Amino acid sequence: MSEERFGEFVLVRRHERGHVTELVLDRPKAMNAVSTEMARSVAGACAALGEDREVRVVVLSSSHERAFCVGADLKERNAFSDADLVRQRPVARAAYTGVLELPVPTIAAVHGFALGGGFELALSCDVIVADRTAVMGLPEVSVGVIPGGGGTQLLPRRVGAARAAELIFTARRVEAAEARELGLVDELVDEGRDREEALAMAARIAVNSPVGLRAAKRALRLGHGLDLAAGLEVEDAAWRSVAFSGDRAEGVAAFNEKRKPEWPGE
Repeated sequence: MSEERFGEFVLVRRHERGHVTELVLDRPKAMNAVSTEMARSVAGACAALGEDREVRVVVLSSSHERAFCVGADLKERNAFSDADLVRQRPVARAAYTGVLELPVPTIAAVHGFALGGGFELALSCDVIVADRTAVMGLPEVSVGVIPGGGGTQLLPRRVGAARAAELIFTARRVEAAEARELGLVDELVDEGRDREEALAMAARIAVNSPVGLRAAKRALRLGHGLDLAAGLEVEDAAWRSVAFSGDRAEGVAAFNEKRKPEWPGE
């Protein structure tokens, strides 16, 4: 395993020959509150991972024992002028879109508090694995703003418009068992096992074709919300992008030869 740091507050760990990569939120003194500097580092790490063809899966995790991420750094923002807030907005937004637009499958490993922007970082992932200590919510209206890291768009896509409205309008916190029941999380695991289970899932994903994984994610993301006919056209375009690839040829050959494929990744 190798490690690379992006700024002071983000750590990238490469597992499984680099195919499984962990993006670690590492600002423990502030429970991973997203400051301007941390947002810039998250965006930078995501840009690097998105361009790395060795990466097949990204796990978003936390170094803090009691929190995934408590959202925006309100202590920092308390000192902002209106002009400061305007200048920070594209920096903050780039962190959330950086995770959302990663071209490979992404898994959030959540424990403890995942609030506001912290929950939005998890929502930006394809799959959320949470342990029984997890507490989630979008409390922004309680401090005079709205979810600004994708929450108003990503949450209804998970749980439906009415449920998302109730959660956003009440600003309430949701504990792990209810979060699983409502569909806020996809896998609920025993306390302390969120990272382990997320990495295990990532390893199961990473054995598959890197070309196929990226194309499948593209089809899932671009097709969501379209009518069926348009969605099927998105799927067909993604299929055509892989049908004549080296990965497809290797996958078929490996199946017929009863061996594990050695993906060329192209």
